[in-house]
Amino acid sequence: MKKYILSAMAIAAMMVSCNNAAPKMDEQPTTAASGDGMKIAYVEVDSLMTQYTFAKDYTVTLEKKSNNARNTLTQKGNALQAAVNNFQQKLNNNGFQSREQAESVQAAIQRQQNDLQQLQARLENELASETAKFNQALRDSLNNFLQAYNKDKKYDLILSKAGDNLLFANKKFDITQDVINGLNKRYKPGKKADEKKADDKKADAKNAEKK
Repeated sequence: MKKYILSAMAIAAMMVSCNNAAPKMDEQPTTAASGDGMKIAYVEVDSLMTQYTFAKDYTVTLEKKSNNARNTLTQKGNALQAAVNNFQQKLNNNGFQSREQAESVQAAIQRQQNDLQQLQARLENELASETAKFNQALRDSLNNFLQAYNKDKKYDLILSKAGDNLLFANKKFDITQDVINGLNKRYKPGKKADEKKADDKKADAKNAEKK
């Protein structure tokens, strides 16, 4: 799951536009330009994931759902194994009154196994869908913010820094904390992903009116 989240942040952090108004930040990073005059900045993905409240809240939610699914599958898997062991023991000890009775129990175990496989597939799909929804909300949130943020900053390029994808980056190009502060100002806890996206758009429109 973390791999999907980091991928979403890496994509979103590289999207910049200059069409919306910029919110005011508490901390303003030093403006940095490359030798040819291009203004460049970067955002630390790991810091966003650990300090952006929306990302932290949703990550906790996903982890809870993942743990619940794993516990459910473990419980049912143990029940299936117990049924298989019991069947094998009775079969070895001639515990069935007839061949038909043994085949009936075996068929029931097979249905139990099929049900477990279907349940596993359903839970995995649900978690994948929830993760995809989070990734999309995260991309939208960051992209919408950067569009507004860059109206004033006018960066030519904003990069994402995740792991060692950038071999070297001077700290003067780092705008991570400024972005985190702005994102957290916009975030309203308890909002669902689609509601949060709508709030981000409203915030952008409000900032444009003030400008």
